[in-house]
Amino acid sequence: MSDAGVPKLATTIHVTALDGIVNVNSLFTLAVFIGLSWNPKDPDNRLNSDPNCQAGPKVAENLVAFHVYSFSSFLFSSLVALGLKQAIRLSRSAHYRTIFTLDLAHVNKSALRVGYLVSAAGSASGCLFLMLALINVVQIKLGTLSCGSPHSLGAVVPLLIFVPIALLIYVSIVIYAFTQ
Repeated sequence: MSDAGVPKLATTIHVTALDGIVNVNSLFTLAVFIGLSWNPKDPDNRLNSDPNCQAGPKVAENLVAFHVYSFSSFLFSSLVALGLKQAIRLSRSAHYRTIFTLDLAHVNKSALRVGYLVSAAGSASGCLFLMLALINVVQIKLGTLSCGSPHSLGAVVPLLIFVPIALLIYVSIVIYAFTQ
């Protein structure tokens, strides 16, 4: 990632941002594993007594599939972020001084921006898959959405509103930072 024509960047900021991506992805990955450890077939887990509104086996299959997709997206994002972080650390040279706490290195800005964008895409897709998995958890515990249960809709509607809004804000900030 070194390029002689690119000015020095304060790489400590970039390393801290990459650490933040990895830490958030780790928390989401923990949520995925907790979700995978839950047994959807346990009859004590169902809060809905109407047999017509019980979720079928396809919902349980989707639950596991979305957890796996979410895990792989967060893992992908974290590995890209860790790779960028390692590349920044390796690009530091002995002839650049450390000024206070700023470590300086030559970093290819284009490669760094693309890496951030790819890592953000992995995190965003992981969040979407985790949201879909949570919708399936709601359907298993509270009843399918097609039955129109107020409890199921009350749990799913905030997910469908807040998660996409938060992802839109996140993606907007990442795209803004990518273009600057």
